[in-house]
Amino acid sequence: MAEYINIRGQSIEVVASDPANPTLGQIWYNSTSNTLKGENFGAASWATGGSLSTARRRLGGAGTQTAGLAFAGGPPNSASTEEYNGTAWTGGGNLSIAREGVGGCGIQTAALAFGGEAGTTRNETEEYNGSSWSPGGALPVGKKYGAAAGTQTAGLSMAGFVDPGSATNTSEEYDGSTWTAGGSMGTARYYLGGAGTQTAGLAFGGTPGPVATNVTEEYNGTSWTAGGTLNTTRDQLGGTGLQTAALAFGGNIPGLPAQNATEEYNGTSWTTVTSMATARYNLAGAGTLPSALAFGGDTGSVTGATEEWTGAGPVTKTITAS
Repeated sequence: MAEYINIRGQSIEVVASDPANPTLGQIWYNSTSNTLKGENFGAASWATGGSLSTARRRLGGAGTQTAGLAFAGGPPNSASTEEYNGTAWTGGGNLSIAREGVGGCGIQTAALAFGGEAGTTRNETEEYNGSSWSPGGALPVGKKYGAAAGTQTAGLSMAGFVDPGSATNTSEEYDGSTWTAGGSMGTARYYLGGAGTQTAGLAFGGTPGPVATNVTEEYNGTSWTAGGTLNTTRDQLGGTGLQTAALAFGGNIPGLPAQNATEEYNGTSWTTVTSMATARYNLAGAGTLPSALAFGGDTGSVTGATEEWTGAGPVTKTITAS
């Protein structure tokens, strides 16, 4: 025999204050504010974080939203490093070579900086231990404006620009001391975004020259295959996250103002989500979804602005007739 609760449902709880830890889908009536409330998913969004001490573009990034790392960049070419604690940036150890256009990956206490430009295109690698940088193994060939993914002992360099003046489709893998050749990408490009790990990398956007591309490619540690295309074709964009949960943000479309478009990747396709507050290009990123970090870049002038991304999650909402 059916019970009354299964026929009529459960009554809405009346409380004087909102529950401390409501469950998703829970509904209650707050008798103090005289409002009907419920726990639902909130929209993902960007929030303003602490600004870099040194505004810069074409910089490297590593770490997480609460333990981020920014290094190199310009102009002029910089060797300075800054560490983020979730609120503010403070000074870290300087790179040996002041440069811009570097690749960066890893965490705040074990990061990797490689390539870039300092008068000429560089192939030097430096490793960070949380306080100072030391030399690592050199790239097989100097490159700048590429993308990076992975860790200090399992890094991935993706595409970039090589002298005397062309985009490259090469990728290189780092084992903590030496770079070796990885699989070649389908599309040669530079000023691209990157995310993921050495065996599950993601490359997106960028330019083969002279126009930007929306092409995405996925790496399995051996070879690259096509992924879903970006909704907004652009170069000089930021990227972070994993191959199955990545974030692309900002960027440049020739002839148009700096971009603030943000897209999320689920391993198959990109979805447009909430835009950045500060439109910019040549910026850096760190972290994973749902907690990412965007910092630095160029708005038309160099900026130190930092934004923190919080993915969709449970939030208490007031229920109204509309």
